Amino acid sequence: MSRIEWTERTWNPVTGCTKISPGCRHCYAENMARRLKAMGTPGYEKGFKLTIHPGRLDEPLRRKKPTVYFVNSMSDLFHKQVPSHFIDRVFEVIVASPQHNFQLLTKRPERMARYFRSREVPSNCWLGTTVEDQEYGIPRIDLLRTIPAKIRFLSIEPLLENLGTLDLKNIHWVIVGGESGSKARPMQPEWVENIRIQCHAQGASFFFKQWGGWGADGVRRPKAENGRLLHGRTWDEMPAIMTTHI
Repeated sequence: MSRIEWTERTWNPVTGCTKISPGCRHCYAENMARRLKAMGTPGYEKGFKLTIHPGRLDEPLRRKKPTVYFVNSMSDLFHKQVPSHFIDRVFEVIVASPQHNFQLLTKRPERMARYFRSREVPSNCWLGTTVEDQEYGIPRIDLLRTIPAKIRFLSIEPLLENLGTLDLKNIHWVIVGGESGSKARPMQPEWVENIRIQCHAQGASFFFKQWGGWGADGVRRPKAENGRLLHGRTWDEMPAIMTTHI
């Protein structure tokens, strides 16, 4: 099981990454990889150095129960160091596991778009990109929109500033969350509300993941204490055309 609110399980045939934009500054996966290395956890001997794990490819094939998988929660499948032939193998597993849905999130949609110019997106694969600010994040939305996926989604986490007016055409799902950890940067409630209003106006499902290290009242606390309520309720909307439910 996964502790990530918007998925059921994680599958990490690749671990490790490198920073490319402000959202990466306090990467949760990097911190976790360091802890796992210190604990002697198999697969994290190199810490957060990008590592390919062919032995993990068959994990979804061995699970018969329909499951929603987040692919590479500890990496980015479209990192330049991941060979295209290994990406092919990951998608071969996805195609061979039609009972599951696979959520694939990248900060590198330019490579993802190039990859799918000559390949079809499996019908059980959701493609997403991270949008943390206007400078780095907004251009990624247009790149994602060019890919003919059944479900396209945005992970707006950590939300670092007001994103202004968004074009959510052909975007089916938007996840929003604040940063957590000891160095968390605060997220303002009006930034979240701006996105929620635009999601509902443009037909995108809205999922509010967490406030993170700073509460809606601007007070710093552990993220569990700040919770994930917005306007007194949770927002757990999922894509309307999804084939299985979390």
